[in-house]
Amino acid sequence: MTTTPPAGSDPTLRDGAKRYEGSDIAVSYEARICLHQAECLRGLPAVFDVEHRPWIDVSAAPAEAIAEVVERCPSGALQYHLRAGREEEPSQPTRLRRHAGGILYLRGDLQIETDAGIRRESRVLLCGCGTSANQPFCDHSGPCGSAA
Repeated sequence: MTTTPPAGSDPTLRDGAKRYEGSDIAVSYEARICLHQAECLRGLPAVFDVEHRPWIDVSAAPAEAIAEVVERCPSGALQYHLRAGREEEPSQPTRLRRHAGGILYLRGDLQIETDAGIRRESRVLLCGCGTSANQPFCDHSGPCGSAA
């Protein structure tokens, strides 16, 4: 069962995510839910650089700056855990926006039902066209994913 740890625990420990650890922050990346909106690449190119390995270098910027950019990730594919300090607070009230192609953008205190169980999320992009093989997440296979 894939779940996101409850509030107050480390969200970077979810199943299927690759984890990048630093002294002040851990960042995880779950490729199967990323829709490559590139908020991370634009936000901190010294930390998030697909031309280098590893592509996430948590030592290249202050932990708070990394956390701020991770919170811009619309899909929730990127998560963070600060060793000391604040944790991500879900948006209040919950917000839903539908992309012209059909992708559903949600932000808030979310519980997403999947075949593997309930996932707690604060940011997610869901398939609005029903053709994704990665339901309820979009996988670029249908009209909503191709319009992203």
